[in-house]
Amino acid sequence: MSEDHTATDGSPGPDTAVAHNARVWNYWIGGTDHHLVDRRVGDHVAGMFPVIREVARADRLFLGRAVRLLAAERGVRQFLDIGTGLPTGDNTHQIAQRLAPGARTVYVDNDPAVLAHARTLLAGTPEGTTDYIHADVRDADALLERAARTLDFGRPVAVMMLGILNFVLDTASAREIVRGIMARVPPGSCLALTHPTFDADVGGEGQIPAMEFWNEHATPPITARSREDVAAFFEGLELLDPGLVPCSQWHAGAGAPAVPQFGAVAVKP
Repeated sequence: MSEDHTATDGSPGPDTAVAHNARVWNYWIGGTDHHLVDRRVGDHVAGMFPVIREVARADRLFLGRAVRLLAAERGVRQFLDIGTGLPTGDNTHQIAQRLAPGARTVYVDNDPAVLAHARTLLAGTPEGTTDYIHADVRDADALLERAARTLDFGRPVAVMMLGILNFVLDTASAREIVRGIMARVPPGSCLALTHPTFDADVGGEGQIPAMEFWNEHATPPITARSREDVAAFFEGLELLDPGLVPCSQWHAGAGAPAVPQFGAVAVKP
C-alpha cells in the first residue's frame, strides 16, 4: 500500500467520541464497523424516522443494480466511487469485477474512519485494479489528478456519488461539484447519484426533525433536498430509464415501495 492509503500521512485518526455518518450508516445496513455512540445515535434517529434503515438498505441495493447495469449493458470498465463509506459486502469493485474481471475502481473519501479500512477495499481480482484516494470531493482537480494514476480519463468512467452531496449543505456548491467532475470525464461517462429528500409524496417529511437531531449530535452535518434540486444535478446529462425515482424503485421491478431517497443514472452525451 502506498503512502496515500495510510494514516501516516498526517490525517487525523477516527473520532470515536462522536457518532459519525460512515459508522452509523454501516450500523444501519448490518455492518460491524461502529461504536456504542454510533449505535445510540443511530437507534435514536431510527426511532424518530423508522424508514431510515430501509433507506440505507435501498441505497446499497441501488449501488448493486447501477453497477451491474453500467458494466453489463453500458460496457463501463472504470468506476470512480466518491464518498464510498465503510466497506461491507459487495462493494463497487466486487460487483463490477464479477461481470468484467478487468474492471478498474478508484474509491474516494476524506473520512479517517474509511481511511482506516482502505486495505479492505483494495482486494480486487488479479485482472482488475482497485485503489483508494484520501481526498475531498470539493477539490475536483486534485481528486481527478490522483485518480488518473489508475483510471484512463480518455475512456468512459462511471462516477458514483451515492449519498455524498447531502453533506454539501450549500446547494449551489453541490451543483458546482457535480458539474466540475462531469466536465472532466469524456463523453459516454455516467453519473450514478442518490440523495435524501424531504418531499412528502415519498415520505420524506420526517427527514427534517431527524436531520436536525443528527446535526446536533453527530457529524458531519447533513441536508435533504427537493426532487427539483436533486434533478438539477443531472443538468446536461441524459437520464437513463426510469429517470429520477426513489432509489428503491430504480430497476427494482413492479411493487417496490418508495423511500425518501432519490436515485438515477445518467450518461454524458
